Amino acid sequence: MVNRLRLNEKTVRDADPAEGRDYQIFDSEVRGFAVCIYRSGSRAFTVDYRHAGRQRRMTIGRWPEWTTTAARERAKELRREIDAGEDPLAQREQGREAPRFQDLIDRYVDVHLPNLAPTNASDQRSMLKKLVAPDWGNKLVAETTPYDVEKLLNKIAACRARPSKAKPNNRARKLQGAKPTPIRANRTGEVLRKMFTYAQSWGWRGDDPASGFRRRIENPRERFLNQQEIRKLAAALDAAEDRRAADIIRLCMLTGARVGEVRQARCEHFNLEHLSWTKPASMTKQRKIHRLPISDEAAAIVRQRQMLVPRGSQWLFPGDVPGQPVKEIRRFWSQLQKEVNIPDVRIHDLRHTFASLLVSGGASLEMKGKLLGHSQTQTTQRYAHLMDSPLRAGVDAVASAFRPRPKLVHDTEETRRAG
Repeated sequence: MVNRLRLNEKTVRDADPAEGRDYQIFDSEVRGFAVCIYRSGSRAFTVDYRHAGRQRRMTIGRWPEWTTTAARERAKELRREIDAGEDPLAQREQGREAPRFQDLIDRYVDVHLPNLAPTNASDQRSMLKKLVAPDWGNKLVAETTPYDVEKLLNKIAACRARPSKAKPNNRARKLQGAKPTPIRANRTGEVLRKMFTYAQSWGWRGDDPASGFRRRIENPRERFLNQQEIRKLAAALDAAEDRRAADIIRLCMLTGARVGEVRQARCEHFNLEHLSWTKPASMTKQRKIHRLPISDEAAAIVRQRQMLVPRGSQWLFPGDVPGQPVKEIRRFWSQLQKEVNIPDVRIHDLRHTFASLLVSGGASLEMKGKLLGHSQTQTTQRYAHLMDSPLRAGVDAVASAFRPRPKLVHDTEETRRAG
């Protein structure tokens, strides 16, 4: 059986498989280049070489997907690398073992998410699972480019909040249709940037392809209840049967606190003698202790709730599950929206309303930031335009000086004739 000749399509095609064993036919032109004839009848091109005293065999590709000419050219390239002292088979194996993006997601979830607030951690976990992993799960971390980042963020921002589901299985979502989600794309970009920073520190790549991602324009939602809506909401809360949920909404209105902070409030957090509420760092968004004064009305709600709380319960608003606070009041709020006719108002908009009332009452932005627990001044600056109203009276006073005065009726000859 010939084991060395110049390989061509005819010799590869006509080679007969041997019974019970595989064999090679080496090329007479390129050293180490051969076609392997398997006992099954299939055949593939290989390169045999020696590196660091070890005999190595690397498969180029299967025939006929690879032609003899293409395989020979590839064998010549490999021979040049081998003669330069490289080990192409080791490089291929290293590429197979290189971390993929799913590996980066798993490690990021284990290392970073435990340091975040539970709600934030849950949101990022869902974001990675539904928006990133379906497209990037098998992508090599080292091969991800800025173009890949921008392409993914464009897909998220376009109209598909959940690329993991091409067809929604929720009837309400089908009727509602797809909506652009630019803010979700921005949040995903921030998470990717943090993940690639970790990848750099772990030696998985040398740069951050998400560091300069294009941020989409965000228009902050601004919805404030007017005085008439506030009165209607207060009346609806007074008539509500669910006193527990009604008191949660009242505290949100009277303190400007987030609904999660109110739900998880404990009796021990309130000092009714000094009219103060101390929120521990574990339940605030900024992860810092936040102490704020409360009004007599808010203190009256807390005092009443403390009388209704079962003995041994630590929560101001204990839930239906023993040992747990109230979980959700969405159904109660939906009923209020219908009764008061405020379908576009979220519970969080009560916090915005609290801030607007502070500003209209003359409170400075610094004072308002402390009451709301903002850790960054730019967060408070979003309400700066509301401070224009106290100044508008002064502007109107200046403008009134330039308004034309009404003409006086003079005793002219024409008026005398008219008389």
